[in-house]
Amino acid sequence: MDLAFIPSPSVGVVHLGPIPLRGYAFCIIIGVFVGVWLGNKRWIQRGGRSGTVADIAVWAVPFGLVGGRLYHVITTYEPYFGKNGHPLDAFKVWEGGLGIWGAVALGAVGAWIGCRRRGIPMPAYADALAPGLALGQAIGRWGNWFNQELYGKPTDVPWALKISSDPAIGRIGGTYHPTFLYECLWCIGVAALVIWADKRFRLGHGRAFALYVAAYCAGRAWIEYMRVDEAHHILGLRLNVWTALIVFVLAVVYLVVSAKRAPGREEVVEPGALEERAAAEAAAAESAGSDSDAATEADGGDGAEAPAGKAPAAEAEAEDGPEAVDAAAPSADADAKPAGSGSTKKS
Repeated sequence: MDLAFIPSPSVGVVHLGPIPLRGYAFCIIIGVFVGVWLGNKRWIQRGGRSGTVADIAVWAVPFGLVGGRLYHVITTYEPYFGKNGHPLDAFKVWEGGLGIWGAVALGAVGAWIGCRRRGIPMPAYADALAPGLALGQAIGRWGNWFNQELYGKPTDVPWALKISSDPAIGRIGGTYHPTFLYECLWCIGVAALVIWADKRFRLGHGRAFALYVAAYCAGRAWIEYMRVDEAHHILGLRLNVWTALIVFVLAVVYLVVSAKRAPGREEVVEPGALEERAAAEAAAAESAGSDSDAATEADGGDGAEAPAGKAPAAEAEAEDGPEAVDAAAPSADADAKPAGSGSTKKS
């Protein structure tokens, strides 16, 4: 008897009238927004303009979705083009099936087009976006939880994932390793690693992105090995395991070669952005200086009126005559006497 497990949702879609609201799609959309938000913050820190990341994402995201779907359909073609397959199902992205390898590869093509149109170096853009991509993947993996798919081997650990049976698709109920959760946590760790390493070593020229790729592939290899869904095998290993290993090696080679050929970080990532920021800061400083000068003049005007304000009192004393002076003398003597008597001790 299982004492503890992670429950799966009974349904992956909720209908709002005729409109289906799918958990898988929501996870993908939220992941994209989080990735763009973090990428924008990092791009500004690197000296770029706010909004540039989102503008380029308009190109990268559609290309990435198409690439992810193409990779899945090509590597798992049987349900679509095999015996008794349904070719039109290849367009049903909401049912799951996006390969991260194809998404990143074709998404990079879209990003390259966007960067070229803006005159921005592609490696710098990729470095800024890398941690956001990892976080976006972490969120997107929860779409597999909604669809009850891509889980691991059977297990009875306390964090096992409860899967309901579905004879229509050949799904056997039970408790399995929650590989979606493993990958989610791994991607969060990858994002933290890239942010730390980028600050510590000032990674540039695409090395932060290469670190993200290498770190992700290292985790994906062992997570992929745990999965039990149907997949093509080469020399006893799943196709995606081989893909992770090959891409990992390529990313590490790029890290080493790039560090030797182009050490340091790009000084300019977006033409004109630094000049605009400097001009805005100068204008703000000038405005603050003008406000300070106006306040000083206002204070000086008030002080100039103060002596004139004492004139009536002086005139009153003059009108009172010598008697007023003589009456004031004892008070002055009394005030002066304590100052000249006794001793003073500093504390």
